[in-house]
Amino acid sequence: MPLALLALTISAFAIGTTEFVIVGLLPTIAADLGVTLPSAGLLVSLYALGVAVGAPVLTALTGKLPRKILLLSLMVLFTAGNLMAWQAPGYTSLVAARILTGLAHGVFFSIGSTIATSLVPKEKAASAIAIMFTGLTVALVTGVPLGTFIGQHFGWRETFLAVSSLGVLAFVGSLVFVPASIRHTPPASLLQQLQVLRQPRLLLVYAMTAVGYGGSFIAFTYLAPILQRLGGFGESAVGAVMLVYGISVAIGNIWGGKLADRRGPVSALKIIFLGLAAVLLVLSFTASNPWLVVLTVLAWGAVAFGNVAGLQVYVVQQAERFAPRAVDVASGLNIAAFNLGIAGGAWGGGHIVEELGLVHTGWIGALVVLAAFGLTALSGRLDRLDPRPAALKGSGVRVAAH
Repeated sequence: MPLALLALTISAFAIGTTEFVIVGLLPTIAADLGVTLPSAGLLVSLYALGVAVGAPVLTALTGKLPRKILLLSLMVLFTAGNLMAWQAPGYTSLVAARILTGLAHGVFFSIGSTIATSLVPKEKAASAIAIMFTGLTVALVTGVPLGTFIGQHFGWRETFLAVSSLGVLAFVGSLVFVPASIRHTPPASLLQQLQVLRQPRLLLVYAMTAVGYGGSFIAFTYLAPILQRLGGFGESAVGAVMLVYGISVAIGNIWGGKLADRRGPVSALKIIFLGLAAVLLVLSFTASNPWLVVLTVLAWGAVAFGNVAGLQVYVVQQAERFAPRAVDVASGLNIAAFNLGIAGGAWGGGHIVEELGLVHTGWIGALVVLAAFGLTALSGRLDRLDPRPAALKGSGVRVAAH
């Protein structure tokens, strides 16, 4: 494995950790800054909005910059954002730091795949991308539980200091090992990207993505307070539960990809969305039982991100049929849809917590995920009514996490 690819993987690990570690620290941050849980939940929403905006907009605006310079600039921005969070004097400054870090996240994953593929022979391109994105999976399994442990034992600010040190490590690795001359095709302009949004069938896939993830994050954003206030777990146990969740996610990602290959994306997505809705509904009944809630979280992880592969494959298939000149743009916008769903789910979950209580996030999230199931079934029906062939054959599929 080229050392430059390892540097990209470390970057992905650092970014994945800073995105999701906030979930395990929400009660700690809310108590320390004197804000409500819904206000703390906005730290998840606004980060995701930063990713959603950063991916298409900043990638287009920075299209002419040399890739290595852009990559190094992003890791400087990422590190600066986490250092800002470490030293944030209050809630507002922490929000600004999260948005700044989210912007770096969005652009990194937009350019990361092209950089990774430039480092290896063409026949190993898919493997290079997969290796880089293992950084996200490993972050869920190790980075998030470890970051939660640091935050609960040494203070939440120290978690961001630790993540910023990962940013420095990734910067140095990229500086030393990533070649200066990386060929790249300038990304699509904002106008070209907007053309994709004129295709109703692609908008339907983006709605499936956003609604499906929004439903899950209604509850997932508030997993730590659910475990502590309803399940009776102490702070130190939350990190262990997050570890269980992360391991389950890693297994679920593999299972979801194989299911999409075997059954086709629409059938796989319907199965996964139904499973996710069932788990979220069960959560409303098991949240107050320590053993049952851990089992529920274990099942939740298995289906929470298992739809990533299916959704990415499906959006590429639809783009090949309805926007064959903008397949990469369509795929990238689906990543924005993931994060819009996360932002909306975290925001909606905050209102549910404030108005109804933590226990209601589960069943309401289940209803939202069922809406994603309905959209998927509708899209599959439309496919059968209009079975036009894909305009591009053998174009390949870029499967990426948000």
